[in-house]
Amino acid sequence: MNKYLLFEIGCEEIPARFMESSLKQLKENSKKFLSENRINFGDIKTYGTPRRLTLIIEGLADNQEDLEEEIKGPAKRIAFDDNNEPTKPLQGFMKSKGLNLENLYFKLSGKEEYVFAKLKEEGKNTEDVLKDILPNLIKSINYPKAMKWGGKQLRFTRPIRWILSIYNGEVLDFEIEGIQSSNVTRGHRFLGKESITVNSVDEYLDELRKNYVILDQNERKEIIRKQCIEVGDSLNGQVLMDEELLNEVTYLLEYPTAFYGEFEKDYLKLPKEVIITPMKEHQRYFPVLKEDGELLPNFITVRNGTDYKIENVKAGNEKVLEARLADAQFFYREDTKIQLEKYIEKLKNVVFQEQLGTIYDKTLRIEELSKKLVSEFGYEQERDNTIRAAKLCKSDLVTNMVFEFTELQGVMGREYAKISGDNDVVANAIFEHYLPRFSGDMLPTTDAGTVISIADKMDSIVGFFAIGIQPTGSQDPYALRRQALGIINILMDKNINVSLKNIIDFSLDNYENLEFNKEKVSLEILEFFNQRIKNMFSEMGVRYDVIDAVISSGIDDISDMYNRAKELNVWIKKDEITEILTAFNRVSTLAQKAESSEIKEEYLQANEEKVLYDEFKKVKDIVKASIDKKEYSKALDEFIVLKSPIDNLFETVMIMDKDENIRNNRLALLKQIYDTMLLICDLSKIVYK
Repeated sequence: MNKYLLFEIGCEEIPARFMESSLKQLKENSKKFLSENRINFGDIKTYGTPRRLTLIIEGLADNQEDLEEEIKGPAKRIAFDDNNEPTKPLQGFMKSKGLNLENLYFKLSGKEEYVFAKLKEEGKNTEDVLKDILPNLIKSINYPKAMKWGGKQLRFTRPIRWILSIYNGEVLDFEIEGIQSSNVTRGHRFLGKESITVNSVDEYLDELRKNYVILDQNERKEIIRKQCIEVGDSLNGQVLMDEELLNEVTYLLEYPTAFYGEFEKDYLKLPKEVIITPMKEHQRYFPVLKEDGELLPNFITVRNGTDYKIENVKAGNEKVLEARLADAQFFYREDTKIQLEKYIEKLKNVVFQEQLGTIYDKTLRIEELSKKLVSEFGYEQERDNTIRAAKLCKSDLVTNMVFEFTELQGVMGREYAKISGDNDVVANAIFEHYLPRFSGDMLPTTDAGTVISIADKMDSIVGFFAIGIQPTGSQDPYALRRQALGIINILMDKNINVSLKNIIDFSLDNYENLEFNKEKVSLEILEFFNQRIKNMFSEMGVRYDVIDAVISSGIDDISDMYNRAKELNVWIKKDEITEILTAFNRVSTLAQKAESSEIKEEYLQANEEKVLYDEFKKVKDIVKASIDKKEYSKALDEFIVLKSPIDNLFETVMIMDKDENIRNNRLALLKQIYDTMLLICDLSKIVYK
């Protein structure tokens, strides 16, 4: 008979940012422990609120599966002495496994016979095994910040106050650090009962709902979304539904009730982001917009409870936001009393990194690199705007507004630049140079913003690599991986054909004050980008062997490499691909042995090599013309023409001829074919069956 487990860890309020990771670990670790203990199971569900992590496992088997395992002992030749008595190695093996001589047998392993035995272990009752698993399951959930409490050695994100554990209607009895499991849970902290006894999953879910706990986080999220939309409609507006904020709010409460508040219309004179930022980032409020996208003097927030005396809660929230907006208004007025350019001097007092200097020093490097990139990217028409924006791009970091609301960096630079008289291109480039800020974020749209964004990110990457600070494992304190991915995304999105190595070297030239091996650091950074490119292309659905094939041709031009990967990913689906790849694998293998790629026609002896040479000369010109036009599929199709003459060459001609001149000439021909192929990719990297 299949059984179920209902397991709840009751805590003090868990930070919302830890909830999704907690539930994922709870699910994955429970699967792992059950599988390791040979317990079959069905569906696993996890639920979470600020005060609880819940695990429900259905379809549990009554018992562990029986274990039968073959184990290997010492070699036969050392297992017995001359009197056919067990030696010490064999005695130790039998003792450690609880075996007798009659349990042993011999079996060939490699070139020698060894002692073997079969261990059999009858499966235990699932209930007994779960009593060991569940305490370890609690301990297995890791957090960036964990705590101890009450003299316990157990570490968890917040103190555990109760554990509910029911196995098929009965309490699964265990304890961890003095916390005893039971069939008692708790309702909403203020609206529900302090103690609720349950004996089944259905009863558990029903009782929680009666006690103002909506357990399913997905249900809570949709309730919040629906309520916020309805409140927005009542205001003749549209709620600005930020999914990240919605997720956070979902894990901040157990019983949602959405309502609206108001603020003074005078604050609407401030830039929209100045109002939205304190709402979202500090108060967890949803802004409300008119049809034209302008803000209404309202906000929507969600209470953890019912609508009882909601007017008092509304007034309290309005008062808090009023203070935030008053501060923002004051900072904005103070900041705009002087031109944005006047803040540049203050950047000399802000350290970027001890060895890499101040933010002012970084700004000078960004400006210098931007001058070179404008030419490299072919953006000469925006040179003046780009250099101006590069000069101002970090100025807002020392304004009052950004000091108070760091999320507004770039945003305030854009607004203050406009107020100071700079044109829209410069203002937008100041904002865009921070893009993308996170995975999936928008990318720069202006040429000036594109240049400065890449310059800023590359300056950080090469600077930290130059002083020996590189990401290791999961450690990346300066977000260099994110910045590299940002550069790659921008180059691909804008289809910029530029040498990555040139950008790296230009940036390294700005660090003349540091001592480092430029060539060594440059190669390390290229390899760093290499790994990011592999991961990104893989996530885009490009086959791993296609990625290797394209990377083998070099990673200097990322945009071009991406185009080649996309076309090769489709091209290798051709019906005749196996025969094509077989031919070119033979070419690439022998091409490695060539000392030169110089072909001397007087040494072309066999008719088959002459035919291949003539065909190759035609193909080579067409391939290079196609590559110049970025028509990579067409270029690859040309190589198909060479398949038949290549096969004929290998079937009738001895490549490694005794005559050195003839041999080297044939190898040179193969090398030229291989080198031409490398202009697109290395087909020998493609895996085929």
